[in-house]
Amino acid sequence: MSEPVRLQDRVVIVTGAGGGLGRAHALLFAGHGAKVVVNDLGGSTHGEGASASAADRVVEEIRAAGGTAVANHDSVTDGGRIVEQALDSFGRIDVLVNNAGILRDKTFHKMDDADWDQVYRIHVEGAYKVTHAAWPHMREQNWGRVIFTASTSGIYGNFGQANYGMAKLGLYGLTRTLAIEGRKHGILVNAIAPTGGTRMTEGLIPQQVFERLKPELISPLVVYLGSEHCQDSGQLYEVGGGWIGKLRWERSVGVGFDPREGFTPEQVADHWAQIGDFEGALHPEDSLQALQQMMANLQKYPLS
Repeated sequence: MSEPVRLQDRVVIVTGAGGGLGRAHALLFAGHGAKVVVNDLGGSTHGEGASASAADRVVEEIRAAGGTAVANHDSVTDGGRIVEQALDSFGRIDVLVNNAGILRDKTFHKMDDADWDQVYRIHVEGAYKVTHAAWPHMREQNWGRVIFTASTSGIYGNFGQANYGMAKLGLYGLTRTLAIEGRKHGILVNAIAPTGGTRMTEGLIPQQVFERLKPELISPLVVYLGSEHCQDSGQLYEVGGGWIGKLRWERSVGVGFDPREGFTPEQVADHWAQIGDFEGALHPEDSLQALQQMMANLQKYPLS
């Protein structure tokens, strides 16, 4: 049995924590000793309106259970203000859970700029703004944990969610790069692709399944990723319904043509089955590993 996961004196920001997944994350972090900034603008799932009551209720829950928390009602697009709240209230920031999000589902041919822009602003720009504000403080203390919330809609695609899928997979790209930049400063960065029964997914999941996808079945992974126990970085995990799985890129061995002579579309067609054959597939973990097959092909055909 592993040592207990303790977060005493750690300061955690959870965005979009007024309900659903964020609320569950905030409660579990507080239950493990963390001081929590409960951020929630209090808008609708479409990103409209604002209300202080959502974040305030979660803070009351945490305090009633003996925990420590403060509410923050700023939009994630004003990320600096959320981080300032953590610093003003608790003097530091150790863990950031980028959870806030909205949905504006439409098929691509019906989507307008507002649907695209607002989803981008909340998911991508919002996560950027809060993380960018927290980053120098984590660097200075040589310790930090950042968790981004991706989605299976970004990994696999989903009908009517071009905007949402774009934003969610974009956050994984951000995860990969920040993991590289943060490692030497003690900052670990990971992403989750959760499936939970929340107000954002209600009506999208069959009711009998929805009722079993409790947000509380996501949060143990998030708290682990935010703790000293976790030493992984740059990873992506699917999680939901009591199950967790780790994802990685997979690539076929591929086909090499002679770069000195070039190749034709007809040659591509002739080798198409081999190009898409995943037997003996490779799993590059970084850009250098990803270039190995190309470099090997260049070496196979030297210029002289």
